[in-house]
Amino acid sequence: MPNYGFTHAELRNNQEYQRLRQELVEAGELMNAYSCALLEVKSKLDILNEYFSQYGEQNPINDIQTRLKRPDSIYEKLKRYNLPITIEAIEENLYDVAGIRVVCSFVDDVYRVAEGLMAQGGIIVDGKKDYIMFPKENGYRSLHLLLRVAIHLPSGKKYVKVEVQFRTIAMEFWANLEHKMRYKKDMDESMQEEVYKELRRCAVMSNELDRHMQELRYKIEGAHSSNQRDLSDITGSFSLPPMDDDIPE
Repeated sequence: MPNYGFTHAELRNNQEYQRLRQELVEAGELMNAYSCALLEVKSKLDILNEYFSQYGEQNPINDIQTRLKRPDSIYEKLKRYNLPITIEAIEENLYDVAGIRVVCSFVDDVYRVAEGLMAQGGIIVDGKKDYIMFPKENGYRSLHLLLRVAIHLPSGKKYVKVEVQFRTIAMEFWANLEHKMRYKKDMDESMQEEVYKELRRCAVMSNELDRHMQELRYKIEGAHSSNQRDLSDITGSFSLPPMDDDIPE
């Protein structure tokens, strides 16, 4: 798939992008709907976090981050998937205009909170991509949910697409640093290959850290007894590998 990494200068002189940017400004209700959907999902996650803490468990969620995709990123995504450069194409095809990242302490927390979110009212699950059980080639691990979320506006109920990414602290640490290093512009090809290999090695170490910390948690909580749950039981309905590029994220 082509890489449409436009520079700021290229976008300034790109009439197609400038038209889309102006349409997004004028489509204030659409962007407001995305903002409302983020608030709706975050509220559900906060309630789940409080619920788990009230029933003898520590808060499973370490951090929640929300963001609306920038116009230039939306434009690049439409180009990458060969979609029309229109407001309609954004609404119909893109799930990550409104994005939420949920950082949990342990791997089993990731699946527990994800299952709890999917069981909430007003949520339609359109897709699941489990890059924890089936990491990407570069070592990236995360659990992605592609949702439609009901919001209630003066004009009536509306379902809005939202992408939720679940990670552990170790996954978040690796992904943030990998992103910064991957976009360094002054590396030659041999250096890029060396960095790529080292990042994959670090991803394996991150995975091992998550596994050991999970085992330690089980040991401390006494879950190594007959009540212990294997991680394969926890993942449950997420056991199928993700289908890359079937739904634009």
